[in-house]
Amino acid sequence: MAPSVKQQAPTTTVTPVTGAIGAVIGGVDLHQPLDDATAQLVRDALHEHSVLFFHDQDLTEDEQLAFASMFGLVGQYPLTRMFGGTAMSSTIEDNADSPPDADGWHTDVTWIAEPPAYAVLNAKVIPASGGDTMWSSLFAAYDALSPVMQDLCRRLTVRHHSGADFHERVSRNMGEEVAQRIMTEFPPVEHPLVRTHPVSGRQALFISGRFMDQIVGMHRDESDALLAYLNHHIENPNFCVRWHWTEGDVAVWDEASTNHRALSDHYPAHRVMRRCTVDGGRPYFLAGD
Repeated sequence: MAPSVKQQAPTTTVTPVTGAIGAVIGGVDLHQPLDDATAQLVRDALHEHSVLFFHDQDLTEDEQLAFASMFGLVGQYPLTRMFGGTAMSSTIEDNADSPPDADGWHTDVTWIAEPPAYAVLNAKVIPASGGDTMWSSLFAAYDALSPVMQDLCRRLTVRHHSGADFHERVSRNMGEEVAQRIMTEFPPVEHPLVRTHPVSGRQALFISGRFMDQIVGMHRDESDALLAYLNHHIENPNFCVRWHWTEGDVAVWDEASTNHRALSDHYPAHRVMRRCTVDGGRPYFLAGD
């Protein structure tokens, strides 16, 4: 009898995409639970690179939720919960009748007290061209500021809200009464302009584009000028990664250290993504030694 040959598990690889942010994980099958060592390797890679990409992972909803749960408790979108829904994921579908609406730098749902900690996207339908997603490292953006600007930002707090464009979109699609209810249920919240990462302890700018209203204690013109500068600052290509999707790709990112934007250059072509998030805690700032 010929000796048996033990099947070797593929080697997990971590390949950085840019010098500042992003890595591709190879040798992992997300259709099944990861062993403890591989799961820890992926978590460590995420906290080092802020966003991870996996090829050829056309997941079912349950498989995607199981993968997301590796990073914490999978949460509901606040409006789903407010209306009594049970869905734990959402489908983002762009077409000629439903234009894309996330083409602006942001961190997800910063208009609640405890925004998501992580997010997971699985690409289901990808257009022939366009429809990429970009991420910016808020670690790199903070590190690139002068010590004087870092010191100023560390002392500031920003009021976040869902924003006028969000209100207008909800009012148009669901009615003014629903839009007003959302405004009541989710009043503005205050977050530090610099946040301390809950795992690594690194400092990151806490920028969230259209969800930021005003720096607390500043005149409106002063606040607008500083926030405009910082929003422009994070667009530096040296801080960014741009991902060209193929169907079945999965991306998971750390909301505490990134901004992202879904480009709209594919419109009116069809694009479908399934998304879920992992619950987070209240952002905070802790001064270093």
